[in-house]
Amino acid sequence: MLITLRDVPAEADIISHQLLLRGGFIKRLTGGIYAYMPLLWKVLKKITLIVEEELSKKGCLQTLLPQLQPSEIWEKSGRWKSYTEGEGIMFSLKDRQGKELGLGPTHEEVITQIISQTIHSYKQLPINIFQIQTKFRDEIRPRFGLMRSREFIMKDAYSFHANENDLQSTYSDMRNAYKNIFTKCGLDFVCVDADSGAIGGAASQEFMVTAESGEDLILISSDGSYGANQEKAISIIEEGKLLDNNKPSTRKTPNQKTIEELCNHNDFHPSQIIKVLAYLATCDDNKKYPVLVSIRGDQEVNDIKLSNEISHKLNLNVLEIRIISNEDIKKQGITNFPVGFMGPDLSDDLLSKIKGWEKKFIRIADNSAKNLKSFICGNNIKDEHKIFYNWSLLNTKQHVCDIRKAIPGDRCVHDKTQKLKECRGIEIGHIFQLGRKYSESLNATFTSDKGIEEPFWMGCYGIGISRLAQAAVEQNHDDLGIIWPVSIAPYEVIIIIANIKNNEQKTIAEEIYEKLIENHIDALLDDRDERAGIKFKDADLIGIPWRIVAGREASSGLVELHNRKTKVTELLDLKSVFKKLSEEFNTEKL
Repeated sequence: MLITLRDVPAEADIISHQLLLRGGFIKRLTGGIYAYMPLLWKVLKKITLIVEEELSKKGCLQTLLPQLQPSEIWEKSGRWKSYTEGEGIMFSLKDRQGKELGLGPTHEEVITQIISQTIHSYKQLPINIFQIQTKFRDEIRPRFGLMRSREFIMKDAYSFHANENDLQSTYSDMRNAYKNIFTKCGLDFVCVDADSGAIGGAASQEFMVTAESGEDLILISSDGSYGANQEKAISIIEEGKLLDNNKPSTRKTPNQKTIEELCNHNDFHPSQIIKVLAYLATCDDNKKYPVLVSIRGDQEVNDIKLSNEISHKLNLNVLEIRIISNEDIKKQGITNFPVGFMGPDLSDDLLSKIKGWEKKFIRIADNSAKNLKSFICGNNIKDEHKIFYNWSLLNTKQHVCDIRKAIPGDRCVHDKTQKLKECRGIEIGHIFQLGRKYSESLNATFTSDKGIEEPFWMGCYGIGISRLAQAAVEQNHDDLGIIWPVSIAPYEVIIIIANIKNNEQKTIAEEIYEKLIENHIDALLDDRDERAGIKFKDADLIGIPWRIVAGREASSGLVELHNRKTKVTELLDLKSVFKKLSEEFNTEKL
C-alpha cells in the first residue's frame, strides 16, 4: 500500500513531520495521536531489532510491564501529584471501584515494586530488565508529529545493583550499548551531560541527533571532548570589568530599574552589578517558598539549575518555579516591594504579612556574584542603589552555587583553551544513575553480603523508538524526500517497472525481485499502473536507499541502478547489479 501526498499538510511544522505524512508513513487521528502505517511499522521493527540485539549482548532480559499503574506506588515515590496535577503529564483515571490509576509515561515505580517482590539477595544481583512498548504523555501542546506526541513507543530498561560501583559499571556498559545502537541506526549523534528532571538521580546523559530543528540547545567544546544540554552545562565565564574599591555609598537612581538603564545613566558595566531576582517556588509539600537570587548583572539564571538547588536544599521536589510578578505583589497587597532596586540583603520582614508564603527568603547566590569584591546592587529602597559595596558589608548569608546559564563563547571547564559552541539536537536516548531514590521511597530492599537489609541501587535507560524514526528523517532528507539509512529503511531496494504494460520490463523486474527476496534483501516491487515520473517521485519521497528501474533498456538486459543518497545512476546488466548489491549488503554472491 503506497499512498503519498503531493501537498504539505497544514499541521506539519518541521520537515520530518511533513515527509512522514506525505510519504504515508503516519496518519493523524487527533492532536498528538498517530497511526503507524505499514512503511513506518517496518522502520520501527528494524530499530527495535537493533535495540534488542545490542541489549541482549549486555545480558539484559526483556519483559512487558503493565501500562495501567495504581496510584499508590506513585504516591509512595512522591510523584503522583507532580505527574497528575496542574501541568502534570500523566493520563489518570478511576476504575468502576473508584480506584485511581495512571497510564504509564514511565515505569520506575512498577519495576521497583516487582523486583522488590522477586529479588531478595545480593547473590541474585545485578539484573537489568528492559521492555519496548507504548507509553503515554498528556502533552499540553503536542507538536512536531512523533517528536512530541501523546502516545509513543519507547524502550526503557532498569538495572538493580548491590552497590554504587556496580551501578556505575552497568551505566558505562549501557552508554556503550547506546552508542552501538545509534551507530547501527546510521545516525550522527552526540552524548551530552543532562539534567535528570522528574526522573531524578545522581547523574544522567542524553543522546542527541544533531539537527537544526532540534528543541534542545547543546553546548559542545571546540574539540568535542565536552558536551552538555544547556540545562546542565557548566562553563567558565569571561572576567568582568572590575569596579574600583572606593568608599561604599548609596546613590539616587530614579527610574533605573533595569541593568541597561542603570548602566546608561551611570557609566557602569553590567558585570559590575549584582542582579537580584525574586522567585516563588511551589513544592510537593504544598508550600510556597520565596527565593532571592543574586547573579552577576551580565549573566542569566538557569531555572532548571535553580529548581534543582532549591529541591536539594529543602529535600523536596519543586513543582513550579517562577519570577514573583507584579500581579503577585498587587494580590498580596504589598506596597513596599522594591522591584528593580532589590539587594541580596532584602529583609525577610517584607514577607511577614504575606499569606500563603513562607516567611523567610531562601537566599541563593551564583558563583559569578559571590566572586565580586566590589559591586553595585539595589538598596532595597525605590530609586536607590548601593555603590562600591562588598559581601561583608551586606552581612547576609547566601547559599553559593552554580545557577548560571552557560552560553556559547564561554570557556570549557575541562580545558580553558576550549570555547563552547552551540548546536541543536533532538533527544533520542537518556540514561540515568537513579541511586536509591525509588528503592528507598518504595522500601525495596535486598539482603547484602553482610546480612543487612539494604535498598537497591538502580539505573534507568530510555530510548524513544518512534521518536528516533522521525529524528532519522530530520537528519536525512533532501528537497525530494527522505533518505533512510540502509539499516532502518522500510525497504532496502525498490524496483520500478517504468511501463507496466511492457512485458519485457515486467519480466526482468519480477526476476530481480524474486532474486533479492531469495537472498534476504528487503525489496519492494512498484508495479502500479502509473506514469514512470510519478513512481520516481514516490520512490524519492519515501527514501528507499537503492532504486532499480526496468525501463526501455530492459530488452537489452539492462536496468538502471540509482543510489538515493549519492544520486549516482548506472546502467548495468543484471550480473553487475547483483554484484554491487551483494557488496553493499554484505551478503553471499547473488
